[in-house]
Amino acid sequence: MNILVCDDDQEIVAAIEVYLKNEGYTILKAYDGMEALDILDKNEVHLVIMDIMMPRLDGMRTTMKIREAKNIPIIMLSAKSEDYDKITGLNLGADDYITKPFNPLELIARVKSQLRRYVNLGSMEKKVGAYRSGGLLVDDETKTITLDDEQVLVTPIEYGILKLLTKNAGKVFSMEQIYEAVWKEPAYNPENTVAVHIRRIREKIEINPKNPRYLKVVWGIGYKIEKIRS
Repeated sequence: MNILVCDDDQEIVAAIEVYLKNEGYTILKAYDGMEALDILDKNEVHLVIMDIMMPRLDGMRTTMKIREAKNIPIIMLSAKSEDYDKITGLNLGADDYITKPFNPLELIARVKSQLRRYVNLGSMEKKVGAYRSGGLLVDDETKTITLDDEQVLVTPIEYGILKLLTKNAGKVFSMEQIYEAVWKEPAYNPENTVAVHIRRIREKIEINPKNPRYLKVVWGIGYKIEKIRS
């Protein structure tokens, strides 16, 4: 699998390259957002590790550009650890966020986790099924989301959340339950991460995200997809 590592610090790129090459991945390297976008145009990339603070085109704007056409996993990498920066990155389309300095084992684990979800999203060997609520359809054979017969572009994380909630339409899931079911790991303070992805999903499937028809909050408990007859 091909992983694009983008950071203006060449030593960090070289270190990540060593860690991930030892795991059998092919590494493509960029040192600013413009280089990253050029590599993405010319190569098949399965995951991006993206620094935030870079010259020419920073990681935030690069992530926005990538999300206009691709749903590959993006892990943001930055020295900034404040919740605001993490939430901003997730809002713009990142799937995960790691702060510097990072533990190489944690980075490898997160890369494997994101790639596993990405591969599973495209796998045709998964159990076939279609889950519907009103005009919202999750097709688990083609791994697509459609709303009123129009396809909605989603990331692997967003697909996982929508599949979980639509398959169980009417059932309320807590943030911890959503995180553990979709991320496939124990939940540790999942509120910000889950809430950001829920907000992004609403922006894609709701006419009025502030008054949603499908993805509802049950205050103090969690979220559900409203059970709507077709």
